[in-house]
Amino acid sequence: MKHLTITLLLLFVQAFSLSAQPGLEKSVEENARNTVSFDGYKWKMKMMLPGAGVKAGLHRLPPTDLETNFWNAAKVPGDVYTDLWKVGALEDLYYARNSVKAQWVQQYEWWYAYQFNVSRESGDQLVRLDFEGVDFACDVWLNGHYLGSHEGAFSPFSFDINQALRVGKDRLGSSNLLMIRLAPPPAVNSLVAGRKTPWFGDYWRDLTPFGITGGVRMVYTGSVRFQDVYLRPNVKSESEASVSLEMEIENKSTTEKDYFVQSEITGKNFTSAPISNRFTVRLKPGLNLIKKEIPIPDPQLWWTWDLGKPNLYLSRLSVTDQQRTLDFRETTLGLRKVEMQWNPGFSRDEVSFPRTTVLNGKPFFIRSACWGGPPDIFVGRTTEEKYRKLIDLARKANMNNIRIFGWHPPEIPLFYELCSEAGISVWQDVVPLGTGNFPQDDAFVDRIVAEAAQVIRERRNHPSLIMMEGGEEMFLRATDPHFTRRMLEKLGQRLQQQVDLPYVPDSPLTCEASLEAGYKPKEAHHALAYFYSMGNWLMEDWFKSLDFPIIPELAVTSVPNVESLRKFIPEQEMWPPGLSWGHHWADLDHLRMQNFDTFGDERTGSLQEFVDATQDSQGTVFQLTIEHFRRHKPRTSGIAICHLMTYWPDMKWGIVDNYQVPKRSFDFVKTAYQPLLVNLEFDKRRWKKEEPFRARLWVVNDFYQTYTDLVAHYEIVSEEGKTLAQASKPVKEVSANGAASLFEIQEPVLQKAGKQFRVNLRLTDRGGKVLSTNSYLMLTGDQEVARARMKDMGKELRQMNHEYTYGNYYMFFPEYNGTAKTPESQTDQITTRGFPAKSANPKKP
Repeated sequence: MKHLTITLLLLFVQAFSLSAQPGLEKSVEENARNTVSFDGYKWKMKMMLPGAGVKAGLHRLPPTDLETNFWNAAKVPGDVYTDLWKVGALEDLYYARNSVKAQWVQQYEWWYAYQFNVSRESGDQLVRLDFEGVDFACDVWLNGHYLGSHEGAFSPFSFDINQALRVGKDRLGSSNLLMIRLAPPPAVNSLVAGRKTPWFGDYWRDLTPFGITGGVRMVYTGSVRFQDVYLRPNVKSESEASVSLEMEIENKSTTEKDYFVQSEITGKNFTSAPISNRFTVRLKPGLNLIKKEIPIPDPQLWWTWDLGKPNLYLSRLSVTDQQRTLDFRETTLGLRKVEMQWNPGFSRDEVSFPRTTVLNGKPFFIRSACWGGPPDIFVGRTTEEKYRKLIDLARKANMNNIRIFGWHPPEIPLFYELCSEAGISVWQDVVPLGTGNFPQDDAFVDRIVAEAAQVIRERRNHPSLIMMEGGEEMFLRATDPHFTRRMLEKLGQRLQQQVDLPYVPDSPLTCEASLEAGYKPKEAHHALAYFYSMGNWLMEDWFKSLDFPIIPELAVTSVPNVESLRKFIPEQEMWPPGLSWGHHWADLDHLRMQNFDTFGDERTGSLQEFVDATQDSQGTVFQLTIEHFRRHKPRTSGIAICHLMTYWPDMKWGIVDNYQVPKRSFDFVKTAYQPLLVNLEFDKRRWKKEEPFRARLWVVNDFYQTYTDLVAHYEIVSEEGKTLAQASKPVKEVSANGAASLFEIQEPVLQKAGKQFRVNLRLTDRGGKVLSTNSYLMLTGDQEVARARMKDMGKELRQMNHEYTYGNYYMFFPEYNGTAKTPESQTDQITTRGFPAKSANPKKP
């Protein structure tokens, strides 16, 4: 803002009881009356060639005109594609390969119109329009008055509209017309890096989402109004805490004057006495920064669900001139302190940053998943119900954290509210910076930093937000690593001016460019090599080699459930997998190899067999790798699988599909993420029948509770379900927040095991109450033979696919890649490499 006077006032004024000052209750009522939401289905939309809308005069349409009533119906918040799908201009973009048919949409500009009536006289009140978010660029007019433009998908913006607003008592005199021109979306991601979500990646194809993605509101205030409220928690101990109330208050008048702030803080999800204050502030014209420290008696801290209760407070603030409320804010907050500690066992020559998260003085192991969201890449298809279900599933999977993956956008307020309520912490890539090759000029970097600062300011009151990250895989593509490092450090400095939270510049930091930039060899590591270099290892050979302080991504793929496949794969392409599988990112060779690694069999006998096997394979890799790292706590301090879900129906990373249906792999992760976990450490998954099965039994405890007098049980079960061996052994003590090897299992019983066998575990108290269970699928066979076969499959894979770029699914279909007769019509049969041929008389899978 130009010509703003920033006044810092540190005030101490005698507190008073709001029971004697009923103005706050009045403020709540007035706030509800002073906000008018424009959200919903009353919007209309129209397509125009770029630049043609203004030339045609759409922005000058009279507010009483009927013309926009006959445009296509639209919804806000939403997106252009969903609006077009609903009116029949597009087919379902999630189905088959329909997204390719919508490429034309992003070549046009789209006009959104909203007609409304205003009969309330504003008097000396200020009226403004608040936009939560528009993706990506827009121009705004009200009744033909140009209000301004905005760029940036994540930052909110506002316009004062008193001069443009029409107020009247009759229908025509009170008519208003809001017009928004959405520019065609950007075509080059690197030129809008950090300010728009990348519209590609191995979970989406090249179709650029855009639209009015956030809510739109008309707000009435007095000449003094809140621009920002930050309730900075100050936690000294579990019994001593305060809140630093930091308010940016704008005085739009030309006079310096005394005003009055009323504050009340009370328990939101627990009962507490109101903490009430009233104090005088002297505000100069312009923007004023006001700070006041508010002690919190008997503080109830916010914890993740596994460490305590996620206690939340509600803050209500109003600014008055004694006679009336000028503005009002209601904010949810939590009292928590977040610090970082160095991981024991790693030297400062190996790591650059402390990676153990400490919440209110307690170090804790992060059990996380990359969010993979929003629930739908098209905002218009996303609902509150989907958010609630997904957060509930994360909690049911025993996660205490969700990582906002840096290829996806920062989330809407509802997401953070639900995480805060559930006691799930958030690890935030602040803005998506999946490219390291944007223009190296200060103005461009400043735009990214400004957008990120807005993002964190809008979210910093949510106690669930505990960690910030600057980039996502930026160094993997950085042509100038030193510039990238300077840029990310600048970003971190700006972010930490806004909020007291830990910050790390990027993830991962173990690639060649990261090392060139000066980072150390044992930084945050993405455990992706098993998938992307499929065939180099059996899973246990791979994960046992990993030793890093934290794993922000662990990735392996699977196919959604059959009932979900039917929603987006045409029936004629269901089995064997057809072209739409490839379009939805099915890595068919990798999936067959994962199945071989898990079962010794590619499992391509039927659709159901194949689907179940891919999910069990994904779950097995996740389970065993998670347990490997959890046994290394506190040397390792966290792991995030990649992902919880993804934002369209694909064949990739999620353990929950796009229709919110958990895959079989969900239960593997749920088991591996038990805070109190009984588990096995073993050298291999394939055992010769003549050798004894060997493993060590461990218990990992993430609770701050010591368990005593327990019993560990194990059972080895043959392929036919016969018990081959079982035993129970006493466990004297399981320490709080620790990991311990208890005893070795050695059982020479595999002669009757069959091709595979299971090892089942239970941890109980002396009374028989089950505290933790676990189970492992093992194979009988020769480990060396399987290892050689996996490597041969990898060589075959690389030889077959070396001519194709990653993501080119023609490699799986001989008729499409020139190794078989090119199809001449849609009736020609398409074969799928590595799968049984389609039957002449197909049966329903």
